Amino acid sequence: MAIRRINHVALLVDDIDQALVFWRDVLGLEVAHVEDAPDQGSIVAFLSTGDQEVELVKPTTPGTGVARYLEHRGPGLHHLCLEVDDLQECLAQLKARGVRLINTEPIVGTGGKLIAFIHPESTHGVLVELYEITGAEPLIRLDRARGLADRALAQGQAVAAGVLGFLRGLRQDGARRRRDRVNKGSGTPASSDQD
Repeated sequence: MAIRRINHVALLVDDIDQALVFWRDVLGLEVAHVEDAPDQGSIVAFLSTGDQEVELVKPTTPGTGVARYLEHRGPGLHHLCLEVDDLQECLAQLKARGVRLINTEPIVGTGGKLIAFIHPESTHGVLVELYEITGAEPLIRLDRARGLADRALAQGQAVAAGVLGFLRGLRQDGARRRRDRVNKGSGTPASSDQD
């Protein structure tokens, strides 16, 4: 079995922005990339530590494996990722040795890499991810980064629309109060017209 290296250590967090305050701002690790992983119900941020990375994982969908893990165990170490040359062959060897696998066949993970997880029962309590780099990874990472940017833009537009509505309401309320004061001072009934 050809294990090349530790690719990353994944940490489960309930707030990526707060986690980045420590990992990026305090420790000075550079954010390599952030991506939405809707098929896994999470957003991930990868921070470079040389040849390896620290992966921050925040669940975005309730009921997913990572969301349940966070709910039951809280933030902290989620898994160790080992990079392999041939994931299919690696899985075949592990099956032949009686290792319990969560994924018996490779699936597409963040960034388009092929991944499979080994069950913690076979690894003495540690969730282990096996990772094989694919040629599609740069294109999938770009597509997922665009998806995250689009979602952030849409959320920003929704917030901006809400703030504008709130400000318009304040303006209309202020105009109504001014009219009421003017009308009250002149002794005429208040107008029901609105701006």
